[in-house]
Amino acid sequence: MTDTLTPAAARSTDTEDVARLLDHTGARVADERLDPWIADVDTAMLRQLYRDMALTRRLDAEGVALQRQGHLGLWAPAQGQEAVQVGTAWACHDDDFLFPSYREIGIELVRGVAPADFVMVWHGAAHSSYDPFAVHVANPQIIIGAQSLHAVGYAMGIQRDGGDQIAVAYFGDGASSQGDVNEAMVFAASYGSPVVFVCSNNQWAISEPVALQAQYPIAGRAPGFGIPSMRIDGNDVLACVAAMRWAADHARSGEGPAFIEAVTYRMGPHTTSDDPTRYRDTDELDHWRARDPLGRVEAYLRSVGAFDDAFQQAVTADADRFTAAMRSAVVGIAPPAPLRVFDHVYAEPHSGIDEQRAQFAAYLDGFGTDGGVA
Repeated sequence: MTDTLTPAAARSTDTEDVARLLDHTGARVADERLDPWIADVDTAMLRQLYRDMALTRRLDAEGVALQRQGHLGLWAPAQGQEAVQVGTAWACHDDDFLFPSYREIGIELVRGVAPADFVMVWHGAAHSSYDPFAVHVANPQIIIGAQSLHAVGYAMGIQRDGGDQIAVAYFGDGASSQGDVNEAMVFAASYGSPVVFVCSNNQWAISEPVALQAQYPIAGRAPGFGIPSMRIDGNDVLACVAAMRWAADHARSGEGPAFIEAVTYRMGPHTTSDDPTRYRDTDELDHWRARDPLGRVEAYLRSVGAFDDAFQQAVTADADRFTAAMRSAVVGIAPPAPLRVFDHVYAEPHSGIDEQRAQFAAYLDGFGTDGGVA
């Protein structure tokens, strides 16, 4: 009877059946499954969560601007997805290892990645930016879904080392249809690995709507692998903190992997090479704009007297400093010497790389070009 009344595809995009703690107006609502996991979250912590979301949004806007101005080759916007990124990162232990895709700038900000490190790769000046072992975040993965396998492999290593950390794999709704993600869940379930899968269902896999590939909620796939799952409002940072604490506790306690589907929305293009006006309409944007993750936290904080002009000005000043540092790091930077492309490919000396370096140097010499010395 349910299938007759409600098309399955509509259920895959439904936002009313998700678990939440703050509704889209900023009102606090109860959820018996989530409430116990945020008992210690006070207004001070919620203000910090808001600050990190606001900085994420500002650095994202700066990344788009830098790309449009020709300083970056590409940028993958994250506007609208700040709550799931910041909330889940805040819920992890400092030594838990996070494996992002190319859009999770919020988790990198929470972990202390420096402003310059958000832009140097997209500028083409480096293979990677930050040291992943310094911040316990893997370098962003651009191959769709590959990071899920890396996360499971790392989690299996934790098991063999006898550690109490977890690994976290972040990916989108589109990646959930990739073989890598499904294979990762098979391995994680088979070995009971301490890994959490976080699917940011932002409704669009480039230009394809989620209903095309997921006739039912994506969270329903995980139990088929023997992995417990939860479907939450990905624009509610409190729900994201609570769900991640639940999932992390499950994985850390030896119960095996857990899965979170965070229902959110990508407000901007898939990347700066995409034109979303070709495949979605303004009514859809208006619907999701009213469910903005920052707006609802601000509304709640104002309702309890914890958001005023002084706080807003402090957040804005932090964002100004952060984005100014991003811009100064990349604007006017000298292009890297061509031969630097061979640096840091392997941790140890490698004869194959030496041979390729010599061949490329000879090629450059043929043009009278100084390849530069790394």
